[in-house]
Amino acid sequence: MRITVVGDGQMGLVLATQLAEGGHEVRLWGPFQAALDAIRRTRRSPRVEGLDLPGSIEVVSAEDEAIEGADAAVSAIPVQFLRGVWSRFPSASVPLISVSKGIETSSLDRPSQILAGLRSGAAVCVLSGPTIASELARRLPATLVAASEDESWASEVQQMFLAPWMRVYTSPDPLGVEIAGAAKNVIAIAAGILDGLEAGFNAKSALLARGLAEITRLGLALGARAETFSGIAGVGDLATTCFCPEGRNRSCGEAIGRGESLADHLAATESVVEGVETSKAICRLADERGVEMPISQAVRAVLFDGLPPQRALAELMRREVGAEV
Repeated sequence: MRITVVGDGQMGLVLATQLAEGGHEVRLWGPFQAALDAIRRTRRSPRVEGLDLPGSIEVVSAEDEAIEGADAAVSAIPVQFLRGVWSRFPSASVPLISVSKGIETSSLDRPSQILAGLRSGAAVCVLSGPTIASELARRLPATLVAASEDESWASEVQQMFLAPWMRVYTSPDPLGVEIAGAAKNVIAIAAGILDGLEAGFNAKSALLARGLAEITRLGLALGARAETFSGIAGVGDLATTCFCPEGRNRSCGEAIGRGESLADHLAATESVVEGVETSKAICRLADERGVEMPISQAVRAVLFDGLPPQRALAELMRREVGAEV
């Protein structure tokens, strides 16, 4: 297939490489000309250490050139910039694969909703799972979920990304997969805060369990399937993000737990920390649906209301006890 990867961040680069190695004709486009020029010249990017981009991948600069004649396009743009970037492309209804994880704060739209709104009639598949980019670059064993209401498109995407080291499942629940992928980044910031406070593994494991409970509550309130959250796009992705030392969201939380300001940390970070802005959107969704999400609310308060991390933890520990639900 002729596949365009829109986005030259970590996931865009590793998925473009995987597709090219699988025999597909791949074009890569990114929003910053200087970065594209460097990738074209060196076949490398500082975003993914040790990854050599196959010579068969065509690095293109023009939006119309990137999409023209494509059989499918992978969208690997951070969600808060997704609408602006895709508005620059021609309006062809090429089938889409979304790997963004977050909720747009201005509209509370999920990535697939943004893409479907901009590309009327285009099939959209959500591709998600526990996928640390540096591990994908080293071809370590991994799993993904291809979720779409269009079963045939999900199956096509499944076959597209299969590799000896990559197992891909299908799902009919893109809503659940996207909610899980967005909310787990918020819980991962909380996990990092615990690391910064040196609260221990008992606390972090409890956070993961209770974080999954509130993610599931929100997903069910929005109409998702319960089984999605016990799968690899749910608990699997959550565990990876909370425990992996390389995770951007966990690392952001750890810096804050150790006393660094959010502004200073973001200024020193090259990549987008999706969970920061998504914490606002997740809490708004929870408020609108009457869903209790105390961990997510605590994260938002630490990030934007000046709540000290130690006090946030103390308030969570003082919450009224009851039966586990």
